[in-house]
Amino acid sequence: MEEQDHPPEEQTRPEERRKEIDLNLLFPGREVDLNRLFPDDGTRKLLQDLRRNRRDIERFTKNLNLEEE
Repeated sequence: MEEQDHPPEEQTRPEERRKEIDLNLLFPGREVDLNRLFPDDGTRKLLQDLRRNRRDIERFTKNLNLEEE
């Protein structure tokens, strides 16, 4: 029985598997380069989640307003 010297492919190249988050596309119309302003991947993921949550909340409140009428 031989031991494998090669780690699984997922562990060898995490940067290729990770999707790059482009903040300039998420928040268009800004004068500053948001990608340079927030280089940390954790912060970018947080801002992406914030954008998604805001959109979900806006849909929810819009549906509430339609049901009231």
